[in-house]
This record gives sequence, structure tokens and C-alpha cells, in this order.
Amino acid sequence: MAEESITTLVTPEKLSSTAPVESETTQEVLPKEIETSEAEVTPSEHHPPKVTETETASTEKKEVADETSSLKEAEEEKKEDAEEKKSIIPKNIGSFKEESSKLSDLSNSEKKSLDELKNLVQDALDNHQFGEAETPEEEEVVVKIWGIPLLKDDRSDVVLLKFLRARDFKVKDSLAMLKNTIKWRRDFKIDELVDEELVDDLDKVVFMYGHDREGHPVCYNVYGEFQNKELYKKTFSDEEKRKHFLRTRIQFLERSIRKLDFSSGGVSTIFQVNDMKNSPGLGKKELRSATKQAVELLQDNYPEFVFKQAFVNVPWWYLVFYTVIGPFMTPRSKSKLVFAGPSRSAETLFKYISPEQVPVQYGGLSVDPCDCNPDFSLDDLASEITVKPGTKQTVEIIIYEKCELVWEIRVIGWEVSYKAEFVPEEKDGYTVVVQKPRKMRPSDEPVLTHSFKVNELGKVLLTVDNPTSKKKKLVYRFNVKPL
Repeated sequence: MAEESITTLVTPEKLSSTAPVESETTQEVLPKEIETSEAEVTPSEHHPPKVTETETASTEKKEVADETSSLKEAEEEKKEDAEEKKSIIPKNIGSFKEESSKLSDLSNSEKKSLDELKNLVQDALDNHQFGEAETPEEEEVVVKIWGIPLLKDDRSDVVLLKFLRARDFKVKDSLAMLKNTIKWRRDFKIDELVDEELVDDLDKVVFMYGHDREGHPVCYNVYGEFQNKELYKKTFSDEEKRKHFLRTRIQFLERSIRKLDFSSGGVSTIFQVNDMKNSPGLGKKELRSATKQAVELLQDNYPEFVFKQAFVNVPWWYLVFYTVIGPFMTPRSKSKLVFAGPSRSAETLFKYISPEQVPVQYGGLSVDPCDCNPDFSLDDLASEITVKPGTKQTVEIIIYEKCELVWEIRVIGWEVSYKAEFVPEEKDGYTVVVQKPRKMRPSDEPVLTHSFKVNELGKVLLTVDNPTSKKKKLVYRFNVKPL
């Protein structure tokens, strides 16, 4: 059993006493001799709750079977770690700090290259070198890319910087890439494609959801969906279907890019999460061919739009693929990659994306705002705690006013005991059990939601007891509804 240690993040001051408690979710009340308090909470002033997080030794009693199970869990975890090391899964290759999009942050040599490229672009516009139709001399030539007219404002400078960075600030190479991209966009009829109504069944395969900690929109690519034979056949069975797949992906990307902020200092890149769980792998030649074509188009025509690529639920076979493409990648490109095996996926994502922004299926708290979760949104921040092996973590939410407290809580992979109770400030008050101690298993619901109506000062205690030999990630958040 671990030694007891207490870490207090916030120590709130106690306030005066109040009136009785009322709860719709009460399962058990622990009675004490009490005297009715005449003081009540006055709603004239809003006092938000304060939180403390306390760590103590685990008090969960282990049966012999549980101890054997814990030993097996520890052995399995060590085995998984050994396999990841053996497979050389690179959790993070090198370091990468995104270049600033602020024009004022450019070095003198970068500013010079940008000015040179702008002059060349102006000459190309004047001489119709972008393939646009000729116009009368009195009319100004306008060429747009991602909805942004070239050389009209600072947004154009940010666009040109992407081409410069993709070609290591070699001005002539950057201009050639820009010309080729504009030609491809015209041939592919990108502007018309953006407004088309294309039908597909890929909303669960590729989707945008939330933002990372630095404000980048997050794009999820879920390759395991293609294990569905009907969906796979409908998407890749012939050349026409593969072309349609490519058009839908390009349309999705174009619409996403046009929502980015191309102003100086704005966020104009995307965080990509690639879920490799149950991915069909390299054996599916149709998927491999379509993916190869898409990657080539993205590399040639969408420079510097990826902030970081996170690969989660990475299987061993993916390393074979990485071994093939790795030598052809620049050190800078490699530094944008992050890899995580199945047991580390949620923890890895939390380094870059807050839990409230991460979908439930990836370890977070976020679900589509609908009738199933009317109490929380992407704007409701979550907190994270690491529950060490053999310890108990208690979250104290101190209540200073009449309210209804609603909270969500989850432990990744569970295998812990969880309980919730309300303790009034009055020493002779009732302790109300909101949730009896419950042993949570991995197969249980990933997120628990409770609510409690409070009419007196006190605190709600959320306690997670981790008797296992593995550290656990606890995530929670709460909202207050005044009564």
C-alpha cells in the first residue's frame, strides 16, 4: 500500500452555515444528530465553487483474485511496453515549433524572399502566366486560391509563405509550385467543387471536431471504418468510385481550409489525428492506391497546412509502412509526427488537445451537443489528474450558494472504485451519498454523469480509488445551475 501524501491545489475559505439539502440522486443518507440551522444562503451575490484535489493511500480491499488480476495487468502492461519498444514506435520524433504566421516575426532573409516572390507573382499576373483568361487592359487581373485573392492584402502574404516554406524559401521553386497548384485547381475545377452537393457515407471516416490547445482545428481520420465490407466496396470497388472518393476528400479539405484564419498571426494549419485501430492495412490494394494518390495531391497542392500528425492506436504493421516512407521525409516533416500505441492514445492526445475537446471514443468527454448531453459543451473546460497506483484521489467541490451541481467524470480504462457524496459544512449535518462505491470495469460506460441540488453550504466529494499497479488518468468537469 502506498504511503499517504496530500497535494492541495486550492484551499477555499469557509463561509457561514446554511439551510437543508435536497437531492434527486440521493441513494443513501448517513444520519447524525443535527440542529436546524436558521441561516440561509442568500442568492444576492454569486459565489462560484472552488476545487481541491487530494491524494491518499488506496483503501480498496483486494481479494486474492484481484491481486492475481493486478499482477497479470502489470505483466501485460510491461509486455505491451516491451512490444512498443521492440517495434520502435516513435512517440514523438524530434521537436517541432510551428513557424509564426506573423509577418512581423519574419527574419530579414525571409522578408526578402517574400518580397521577391510577390514581385514575381505580380509579373506573372500582368503577363497572364497563371493561365487565367485575358482581360481588357483597364480591368485588373485577379487570381484566387482558397478564396483569397493574390497580392490584395496580408492574407495573400500568409499564403505565399506556405509555398516558400514548402520549398525552403527558394523563390523560383516556390513560384513554380504556386503556378502548378493554380493550374491543377483550375483543371480539377476546385471552385465549382466546393459548392457541389456530393453524396457519401464517410462522415464517420473523416470529420473535423474541436480544437487543440493552441487553437488549431482537429481533423480525425478513422481508417478502421473501412473494415465495413459494404462501405469499402461502395468507396473503392472501381475507378469511378475511387475518383468520387478523391473528390469528396478534396471538397472536405477545401471547405475546412476556407474556415482557417489567414490573417497575420492567425491559425492557418490543422491538427490531424489518424486512428489506426482495425485499419485494413497495406493488403487492400484499392485503399493503398487511393491513399497514395491523395497523399501526392496534398503534398503538391496543399503546402504547410498540417500543424501536427498524431497516429493513435498504432499497430505493429504500420511501422513497416513508416519504414518505407520515412527515408523520403525531411527531418522537419518527421518532427511533426507523433505515434501512440492503444494503451497510450488518450494520454498522448491530452498533451495536445484538452479532454473536453476530445471525442469520448478517444478518451475525452466530448459528445455532440444534443438531448443526450444538454449540460455540457466544448466550452466547458475539463480537469485532468493522474491517479497513481495504490492511491485514492478525492476531488472536493466546495459549494457557496444554492445551486444544482452537474458533473461528468471518467477514468480511462476504469478498473477503479468510484463514489460521490455531499458533506455539509455543519458538523451535525447529514452526509448524503450520491453514488455508492462502485467498482468500475473497462466494459462499463466510459463517462458517468450526476447532478445534485444543494441548499446549504458544503462540498461534493468525488473519490476514485485505484488499487491496481497501473497509473490511471482521471478526467472531470462540472457546471453550476443557480436555483
